Amino acid sequence: MSQDNTTNRRKFLKAATIAGGAVVGAAPMMSVAQTPISFRWQSTWPAKDIFHEYALDFAKKVNDMSSGRLKIDVLPSGAVVKAFDLIDAVAKGTLDGGHGVLAYWYGKNSAMALWGSGPAFGMDPNMVLAWHEYGGGKALLDEIYKGLNLDVQSFVYGPMPTQPLGWFKKPVTKVEDFKGLKFRTVGLSIDIFTALGAAVNAIPGGEIVAAMDRGLLDAAEFNNASSDRLLGFPDVSKVCMLQSFHQSAEQFEILFNKTKYNALSADLKAVIASAVQASSAEMSWKAIDRYSTDYIELQKAGVKFYKTPDAILQAQLKAWDEITKKKGAENPMFKKVHESMEKFAMRAVRWQNDTLVDYKMAFRHATSKKA
Repeated sequence: MSQDNTTNRRKFLKAATIAGGAVVGAAPMMSVAQTPISFRWQSTWPAKDIFHEYALDFAKKVNDMSSGRLKIDVLPSGAVVKAFDLIDAVAKGTLDGGHGVLAYWYGKNSAMALWGSGPAFGMDPNMVLAWHEYGGGKALLDEIYKGLNLDVQSFVYGPMPTQPLGWFKKPVTKVEDFKGLKFRTVGLSIDIFTALGAAVNAIPGGEIVAAMDRGLLDAAEFNNASSDRLLGFPDVSKVCMLQSFHQSAEQFEILFNKTKYNALSADLKAVIASAVQASSAEMSWKAIDRYSTDYIELQKAGVKFYKTPDAILQAQLKAWDEITKKKGAENPMFKKVHESMEKFAMRAVRWQNDTLVDYKMAFRHATSKKA
């Protein structure tokens, strides 16, 4: 063998040894990179509520879409902290994330309750989400959280259908029926029902039925036919009033501890963003199926549903005008958010009202043929 061939052979073996060593050395790094990141979450909902199911649905999407690289485990309300304490637990890192509604943080800044409370200038919940994503709402919410020094990353999603006025001992027929009524609600709805004359008590959803059963509440609102049925409302009341402006356009909120969220890779952040959008759509479809089914089941169980009289709806709108005027004067951020919503609504609602056909006409036609 010539000297040149010997030299070349030695160079080849040396290179192969170095390459082989690099591969061997890289194996542990690959293993570390694939170690699942575990996030411990809590919702603000009881385990049996469909809202907790929505939180589980989102977690499953993230877990599946990340191929197990990010694993979110969701506990029910009270497992670590009380429902209204969730945001502080997430901000401090006691929890890695959670699922709730912005109205629950009303006490920190009244502006946050605008994401769901009140008539929203005639916007439906999906339109409020459109404002949040494309009309400046997201930037305003980030500004609020920054001002409160809350280390959270928020994702608003999941449009909720108009919520019932509530469950009562007997139908309410006029505004005066609210005078002195011990009533449960949350967020800016507290101000609306207080203006109507009610004595309002804000308590989490999982505590409402027990409070009504003990006589601590005369009436209460929560959200929808499925949640209300699962939480046991028909056990303490057989009268439910439908349609209200107190929470006609609400959404859910997904929270992450911001420091822990920022530490995630770009692709895992993209997984979360996609899971939020997918869960928002799925939630709205599931709600239509489940709420309509439970609406029928509640009627079979003897619950009587009544439409809220227009006089009460008009009183809510009038009260809302006074509430927003007062809150805007007290809180510059409230005024800023409210004006942003109004600007978006003035074109979006006009477009929707002019564009959408009267679906009730088609339904009346269909049912009249069967009759």
